[in-house]
Amino acid sequence: MTFQSIDRRRMLSRSGMGLGMLALAGILNDESQSALVSASEPIAGNSLSPRPPHFPARAKRVIHLFANGGPSQIDTFDPKPDLAKFAGKTLSDKLGRDRRLGGVGHPSPFKFTKHGESGTEVSELFPNIAKHVDKMCVIRSMVTDVPNHEPGLMMMNCGDIVRPRPSVGSWALYGLGTENQSLPGYVVMCPRGLPTAATANWRNAFLPGIYQGTHVDTQFTDPEELVANIENKFLVHDQQRRQFDLIQDLNRLHLSQREDDQQLTGRIESLELAFRMQGEAREAFDTSDEPEHIQKMYGDSLQGRQMLIARRLSQRGVRYVQVYHGAGQPWDSHAAIEKNHPRLARECDQPIAALLADLEQQGLLDETLVIWGGEMGRTPTVQMPVTANPGRDHHDDGFTVWMAGGGVKGGMTYGTTDEVGLKAVENRVHVHDLHATILHLLGFDHTRLTYRYAGRDFRLTDVHGNVQHAIIA
Repeated sequence: MTFQSIDRRRMLSRSGMGLGMLALAGILNDESQSALVSASEPIAGNSLSPRPPHFPARAKRVIHLFANGGPSQIDTFDPKPDLAKFAGKTLSDKLGRDRRLGGVGHPSPFKFTKHGESGTEVSELFPNIAKHVDKMCVIRSMVTDVPNHEPGLMMMNCGDIVRPRPSVGSWALYGLGTENQSLPGYVVMCPRGLPTAATANWRNAFLPGIYQGTHVDTQFTDPEELVANIENKFLVHDQQRRQFDLIQDLNRLHLSQREDDQQLTGRIESLELAFRMQGEAREAFDTSDEPEHIQKMYGDSLQGRQMLIARRLSQRGVRYVQVYHGAGQPWDSHAAIEKNHPRLARECDQPIAALLADLEQQGLLDETLVIWGGEMGRTPTVQMPVTANPGRDHHDDGFTVWMAGGGVKGGMTYGTTDEVGLKAVENRVHVHDLHATILHLLGFDHTRLTYRYAGRDFRLTDVHGNVQHAIIA
């Protein structure tokens, strides 16, 4: 007896009455459609090439300043003078058994003052940022799903607390591409390590790998340490180019046998980007050529350097820049909030104010959306048990995020919490709503910016999200 070998397609077509072949055809059709962005041309050649959004955008790029750990809204941008009536008292008998809210009221020890023509009230913790309130929309009614760090970070960055989903920056890069082909389109800065949940905060998930964020450890000042291995010291450029072309030819040959493997395509494109970065990355991250008055405006500090690099990257066409305050969750003040929040605010107040001023001076603020906030807020009560240096617990219902530039109305507050800050009571803004609004400002209908994966169309906001038109100029 002789045996005839058959290939996979023939086996699938003959087995199970051909159902296997039908399934394969469906999968291949899904893959062929997976890289299409509605209202944009199909990606050809380079997945980072600039692409038009669904409609004219108000913002071309985003700088997200992440106060990871959860800053206290009651001590920063949402004054609650009535909380003084509950100092040392329970806010409600119904909260007695609530681990987070069952403690006694703790009024803010910091003074709030009205600023700008808008009269927006800001804590004394941020005297420099307060000078820019007429550029800012302060959203005081943010809500999220879980008052804990990792799910809060996943929701704020990826729109889901459990399932692996692409980050906001990855969606923005997927939809728009980037203006500079010699720098990553999505850069994440976090000094001295990683935030809680680590690289999951800027993951691409099922999107091709080229859309993942590129992490930079900004504790370093030397550009060669900031972007490691950016220069090949053993080969001249022409030799490296020939070697690189050979490797990429082999990679593309490998790809041609694998039915449009998006992950492999992403790795090939990442290699191309890494090669191109040799010419521009060092210069982009080297702040030493900035005028003295600009360097003085930002300040000689880690946070000042981060903000200045963020401006330089945005100026050079990087689509999405995210800046974390530090590794872990620095704003997580469960104790000694009267000591810790002022220290953290001093570190970033001048640099953030300098960023807003510099973007405006450079003519970039109108088309750059700047966002500040954490993954959640803090309770109006004292962390239990009460200590000599009290702090606040996590809070998910009524915290603050502010936005500036990029088509946002300046000089306004949006949404309110109740008299003591227990709950958002007017114009509640869920994180899904924030994401829908960010995409709208970038020119996208969030319901149409989709990617087909595992047989269905996914989007950043899942089946949720409402654009907050009231905050759009």
